[in-house]
Amino acid sequence: VGDKVMVLARSGLWQEVVNVPASHTFPMPEGMSFEEAAALLVNYITAYMILFDFGNLRPNQSVLIHMAAGGVGIAAIQLCKTVENVTIFGTASASKHEYLKESGVAHPIDYRTMDYAEEVRKISPKGVDIVLDPLGGSDTSKAFNLLKPMGKVITYGVANLLTGQKKNLMAMAKTWWNQFSITALQLLHQNKAVCGYHLGYLDEEVELLRSVVAKLVNLYSQGKIKPKIDSVWPFDQVAEAMKQMQEKKNVGKVILVPEAPKEEAKKAEN
Repeated sequence: VGDKVMVLARSGLWQEVVNVPASHTFPMPEGMSFEEAAALLVNYITAYMILFDFGNLRPNQSVLIHMAAGGVGIAAIQLCKTVENVTIFGTASASKHEYLKESGVAHPIDYRTMDYAEEVRKISPKGVDIVLDPLGGSDTSKAFNLLKPMGKVITYGVANLLTGQKKNLMAMAKTWWNQFSITALQLLHQNKAVCGYHLGYLDEEVELLRSVVAKLVNLYSQGKIKPKIDSVWPFDQVAEAMKQMQEKKNVGKVILVPEAPKEEAKKAEN
């Protein structure tokens, strides 16, 4: 009682009180804010397991990170920097490139104005060793084609389904139609790997997740990783918080808190 903890839950965190199994709670390290704790687990567990458990990231390799200025993207950049001489390609809109360069992305690519596959090939004709794919649809095919021999694509989302504030049935149908498909025999000839990752379906794997969190807490305590908070919104501004993400304005995590931060509340009173 009274311990500060981070929690993992598949859903239901947009409320003031939550009930989670003790096995899904993790003590917060010294010096970590609640906002950082909210931003850490899902993004950093995902990025860590994709890069190291599936990706087997090693020195001198290259990685393509999509949505590089988002929560998982920034986590992946920071984790790549813990391995020697990893070359990072990152897609994001042009306004976020400066931040990405400062964070360690050697080659930011504006996916809105350029074909990212062509841009990667200009710099690295053979392609890359690992592609993190949160997009789905035809982008998974592009990712697979961008892999070097022995390369790996790890798909962990279908962001192409989400095109704006309203459900777009055409976009959903197009993404479904273009979904990447390959047989075991085709893989055999390609010398490449395709992996799928979904943290929500690992919630029974308590020991596995605990070991990953222990590594992340250690990296945080060493100052090697630090969640990037884009903005903090009280529950009554949830619509504005969602808009911030839907309009792709955020760099890092958009955090919801039950009440407005105290400084802002004081300003509002004045």
